[in-house]
Amino acid sequence: MRKILILAALLAASPAASQTSVPAFNLPASNQLSEEARQVLERMKQATAPAEIVGDVARQRAFYGRYNDDRLAEMRRHFRTREWRTTMNGVTVDVVEPASGVAGSQKGRVLINVHGGAFMWGSGSGALVEAIPIAATMGIRVVTVDYRLSPEHRYPAASEDVTAVYKALLGQYPAANIGIYGCSAGGVITAQATAWIRREKLSRPGAIGTFCGTGAPYSGDSPYLAGPITGGAVLAAPALPDVLPLPYMQDAAPGDATAYPLVSDAEVKAMPPTLLLAGGRDFAASALTLAHRRLAAAGVESELHLFDGLPHAFFVWPDMPESTEAYGLIASFFDRHLGRRAR
Repeated sequence: MRKILILAALLAASPAASQTSVPAFNLPASNQLSEEARQVLERMKQATAPAEIVGDVARQRAFYGRYNDDRLAEMRRHFRTREWRTTMNGVTVDVVEPASGVAGSQKGRVLINVHGGAFMWGSGSGALVEAIPIAATMGIRVVTVDYRLSPEHRYPAASEDVTAVYKALLGQYPAANIGIYGCSAGGVITAQATAWIRREKLSRPGAIGTFCGTGAPYSGDSPYLAGPITGGAVLAAPALPDVLPLPYMQDAAPGDATAYPLVSDAEVKAMPPTLLLAGGRDFAASALTLAHRRLAAAGVESELHLFDGLPHAFFVWPDMPESTEAYGLIASFFDRHLGRRAR
């Protein structure tokens, strides 16, 4: 139990919305958490990035490279897979399969993974951390995209790279048999790439998953609340922007429907079945709930799962049943929505 001070700005529709100061109080760990999750949360605290590396891309990449190497070692203790690196349409990818091979029920289907990392890191071990548990749990081939990173590159570089890989896979799989998913920045890029695929007049994928991030700016309460209740700072204050305040998105206009597809009525209606998933203490949780409401209102088949008491990208830590549950939800969603008819 930790004592925290939350200064929460509760937003309303009007720019002149009132602000409420919330007094200090003790926030316990959620009583919905497993004992294993409580232990992992303590490990997460020890693995938090030091404040002094913020803004230093080289140091951030070095830190998160080690962080992802540690998570990858944990994944390998839980799952048995085989991986190899190749290129598709000029884009480097890692292909991940169960060690025993693709399950018979998953032949003729494939998933594209778009790794997280604030658009600035996550290649290599970070991508494998997201691909391995889904490949092993679902028994499917996962192709994880080594897309161009910020600040060296900006939007729409990642959408172009994911679409190039998607085009390559269309030569082997029907569009309905291809799913795309990603976490954090990868969740944002998943939605953006789906809109980019439509812009390129390609058949849409069979289903997508946007986890811990989606194709919309930060919004609602969670950007204010998530930092303080997970040991960090307020993410966005005093007012939330109408764009994602990240170097990768600097060249994207607020009204660009392929950059922010889940605030565009036309793009929302065109989305395939969509799974949204995050921890309840994730700064992206509010944006995901709004995206789910918009998808539902447009008649798009969609599901939202929030895991109470857990932070951003919690399921990269495999040593808790909540992560195992998340892998199962992801596998089940794609299994139900991807096509089965081979070419």
